[in-house]
Amino acid sequence: MLKRILRFYKNWALPISMLMGVVLYFIYTSLPFLRGTSHIANKLIGILQPTLIFCMLFITFCKIKPSDLKPCRWHATLLLVQVTAFALCAAVLILFPNLPGRLLIESAMTCFICPTACAAAVVCAKLGGHAAHLITYILLINLAAAVFIPLIVPLVNPQEGQTFVTTSVLIIRQVFPTLICPLLLAWGIRFASPRLAQRLQNTGDTAFYLWTVALTMAIAVTTRSIMHSHVAVPTLIGIAVVTLASCWAQFAIGRRIGAPANDAIAAGQAIGQKNTVFAIWMAYTFLTPITAIAGGFYSVWHNIFNSYQLYQKRKGQ
Repeated sequence: MLKRILRFYKNWALPISMLMGVVLYFIYTSLPFLRGTSHIANKLIGILQPTLIFCMLFITFCKIKPSDLKPCRWHATLLLVQVTAFALCAAVLILFPNLPGRLLIESAMTCFICPTACAAAVVCAKLGGHAAHLITYILLINLAAAVFIPLIVPLVNPQEGQTFVTTSVLIIRQVFPTLICPLLLAWGIRFASPRLAQRLQNTGDTAFYLWTVALTMAIAVTTRSIMHSHVAVPTLIGIAVVTLASCWAQFAIGRRIGAPANDAIAAGQAIGQKNTVFAIWMAYTFLTPITAIAGGFYSVWHNIFNSYQLYQKRKGQ
């Protein structure tokens, strides 16, 4: 019986984690004795989630040699797609600042330029893709975001004191510690203690299950942001539809661009699976705060798609 339960969880870990995030949020809000403790819960999640992602990436990076991180032709194509889509959305908002659908375009703009989720490397490896190629793209898209967001966003939504340098520094401080620190630590251990590095490489699906715990927290936070939003229902539906369309389009574009190089999985995850925490932060910091909901919806869509891909992978085995 226990083996069947464990096998079921292993097969459906992502949907279970998403459902748990929603259920735990409503349980938390329904218990009277937990009222007034939201600030403690937020701080706890703010510590646990980055820690889990750090450990997950550290384990993943231990399995990849520095020499494996090489640029591919599809990297340049995907960067061009993301930056161009972002710039086109921004151009529409600059030319038509009072456009009725402004919130929807801002939502799409956020989804297109948002860097790849660090967890994408874990899902990519689980799907049988080339994780090293994906990690290379994660580094490249974060650099691109640190350059193009400061160049374009101030034109869309000018703010006092917002300069290219200050905005770039804010972005680097937001994304690079979680990404670069585990990378350097993993490579340091690979150099200083090859035996320990070898043990860390034989950890099986540990990184994936760390991600499922982090995902539960992310979905709980997403549920909270949607429940606490004071957005009209039609606008909420519009943002959900726009994020769903941008998610589907980016996965499809990525897989098609990566297919000629036998890298459809890595390329699809590279542009389709997003760092939605960054998307939410970007909306709150540089755009209309309401569009932070777009990051929450996108988190749901890309994880549903990942669940479907993992199901297809199991079905084909």
